[in-house]
Amino acid sequence: MAGRLAGKVAVITGAAGGIGTATARLFAQEGASVVLADVLDKQGKEVAAEIKKAGGKAEFVHCDVTKSDEVKNAISTAVRLYGKLDVLFNNAGIRGETADLATYPEEDFDQVISINLKGYFLGLKHAIPEMIKSGGGSIINTASILGVVGLPWMAGYSAAKGGVIALTRVAALECARQGIRVNAIAPGGVDTPMTRGPVAGIPDLQQAMVMMEPIGRLAQPEEIASLVLFLASDEASFITGAMYPVDGGWTTQ
Repeated sequence: MAGRLAGKVAVITGAAGGIGTATARLFAQEGASVVLADVLDKQGKEVAAEIKKAGGKAEFVHCDVTKSDEVKNAISTAVRLYGKLDVLFNNAGIRGETADLATYPEEDFDQVISINLKGYFLGLKHAIPEMIKSGGGSIINTASILGVVGLPWMAGYSAAKGGVIALTRVAALECARQGIRVNAIAPGGVDTPMTRGPVAGIPDLQQAMVMMEPIGRLAQPEEIASLVLFLASDEASFITGAMYPVDGGWTTQ
């Protein structure tokens, strides 16, 4: 039985851990050829090797998403190796500084915006022309519920993720007649390294997030990857410009 992404070629940024790794594994299992892009070379190469060992198609490429030439190279690598580009999962991101607005360091704010928002702009910029050549495609952007609701001490992250949602809608409108769908996912608390450890006086961020989740636990990265798979597949062929919360009910409160 053919996989849900059989014959498709995908680029995933932030693929060396967390949601990106879970998605890369799932995409490969479902038949996609995957280019994993990240600044964490050792971890990224290990994930690519693991996928190949399991019989999938994967290559790792070093990519700092704040640098246009490196994002372009990741896209070009997919086209060179596999002949086209069908899917881009814009997923690279950092949590950034946690501080109140009055003390939030400007350089940290700039860094979060550069990675978590500009990096997505660059992904769109370089992926769209290649998708037009191949007759269409699907782009999925990782936003966050913190782009929808507020959380103290997270100004940079929240601002960037709100921008990702707006950028998704603009791109969806621009690309709709070209066969390119653009959607965003908005995770709540996810069990990844980004949510571990103390934050701004909160001794255990994960435990604090669990208390905010009506479902009573954090998501596993694989649960987020399942939604990304759906949006990447032809099953979502009439869906564009949407923002999907994956938050255990957090934003219903």
